[in-house]
Amino acid sequence: MQQFLAAIFVLLLSPVMLLTLFFVWIWDFKTPVFIQERIGLNKEPFFVYKVRTMHQGKITGIGRVLRKTGLDELPQLFNIMKGEMNFVGPRPLTHADIVRLKWDDASHEKRWSVKPGISGMAQLVNVCDANVSWQCDMEYIDTRSAKTDLTILWKSFLVPFIGKKHTKQLIHKKPTT
Repeated sequence: MQQFLAAIFVLLLSPVMLLTLFFVWIWDFKTPVFIQERIGLNKEPFFVYKVRTMHQGKITGIGRVLRKTGLDELPQLFNIMKGEMNFVGPRPLTHADIVRLKWDDASHEKRWSVKPGISGMAQLVNVCDANVSWQCDMEYIDTRSAKTDLTILWKSFLVPFIGKKHTKQLIHKKPTT
């Protein structure tokens, strides 16, 4: 079902995606799609697609806008179409991130029991704190339901319109079932 919905969204949002990619290409004269290996369900590696927002290690002007609105995440709809991701789930991490966070041991295996998502509780809370991210991911895995996913998706839908900062302010508590 998610793969079918992602295909519909790709069709509906293709003008936005193409314009976004065009502006990134014009702005930076670089390949507008960023591809990076991430770790997914059952710790299987896959390649995630995103709109390029950085150049030489720094966020570009257009990249800042794309990140603020979440438009840099749109190519991940192709990852959903391929069955590698869901709309909602823990953020897909690189192997280096997993090692840096010390989440590469058996006590952290549960995080990879679900597909990663374009959005999730930790992404909405938007705090750069490993413990908070871990708690959000575990709460999502333990309580996931259609209602939780729809709540997260609704709040995620607001991001392109009001930005991540304002969406975070609307979140008084993490969604629960």
